[in-house]
Amino acid sequence: MTTAGWIIEGVLFAFIAFLWVRFITDWVQVFARTWEPRGVVLVGLEFAYTVTDPPILGLRKVIKPVRIGNFALDLSFILVMILAYVLLSVNRATLLG
Repeated sequence: MTTAGWIIEGVLFAFIAFLWVRFITDWVQVFARTWEPRGVVLVGLEFAYTVTDPPILGLRKVIKPVRIGNFALDLSFILVMILAYVLLSVNRATLLG
């Protein structure tokens, strides 16, 4: 089972890395609104968003953003990140441990 565990470990690690790329990119766009990725960066970001969009959008349908006055807190990204880390931990404890 260690081969399967290592494959799952790699997939989860890559997914978490893409989530971090998405997180950083979103904050860069918040603070530098005129920034537009080009070339290789654009292709890489498109891939990161393509990989991370399905679970985030799926969870966003189930859990709506929390409204706090004029502010809406989207919990779907946070929950997907936490779930990915939990799955990574479970994989390490069961298949690799």
